[in-house]
Amino acid sequence: MEHVLDNPAWNALVSGNKHLGDGTDNVKYFMPEVSPFVALQENTAQNLHLLDAAIPFNSPIGFITTIQLPIPTPWTLLQRVDGLQMVYDSVAEKPQTNLPIRPLTSADVPDMLALTQLTRPGPFSTRTIEFGHYEGIFDEDKLVAMTGQRLNPFNYAEVSAVCTHPDHLGKGYARQLISNQLYRIQQSDGVPFLNVRSDNKRAIQIYEAMGFKVRTEIYFCFIKRS
Repeated sequence: MEHVLDNPAWNALVSGNKHLGDGTDNVKYFMPEVSPFVALQENTAQNLHLLDAAIPFNSPIGFITTIQLPIPTPWTLLQRVDGLQMVYDSVAEKPQTNLPIRPLTSADVPDMLALTQLTRPGPFSTRTIEFGHYEGIFDEDKLVAMTGQRLNPFNYAEVSAVCTHPDHLGKGYARQLISNQLYRIQQSDGVPFLNVRSDNKRAIQIYEAMGFKVRTEIYFCFIKRS
């Protein structure tokens, strides 16, 4: 039986993130300003053909899969990112910190865009904040670290946009921000998970030290109409 997280974007778009998406019985999508991710009920070439007729925009899109799927015309594969999906099943303690962490709002979006463009934690756009629960750390008036949530398939919640300005690495900012998310998710009876690039060894080591365990390999395929 397929696990909910084998097709996380689809299951998010029919449950916790339904209000941010649109689509048909076979294919669904977020609007590009929220996220580039689309979802197929089943990751098949046939559904990629249906996707071509369903989405009302021509910007690059991405889909998430646990299998390596050939990309049919009219799509062109722009990039495939190999990753690991990790799940947190330990008990998160209530965070104790003196760090100046505060919730991020729409007024902070320009700073969030600047930080994600610098650090490249994954796709982030003008309405990505609507996934919710973003928090940040500022150095005076400059956003230097942040983390939030993204996909919310049923009782799972994805910790996402984990990023720290290069000048502020090694201060424990990311670990503390992640700890806040873990506690928040579990207090809402959710199960935290995240996705990380397979070649990001430093991040994988940090996540494992915090209690995350690898569940499966996962692939992020970014495509565009030819």
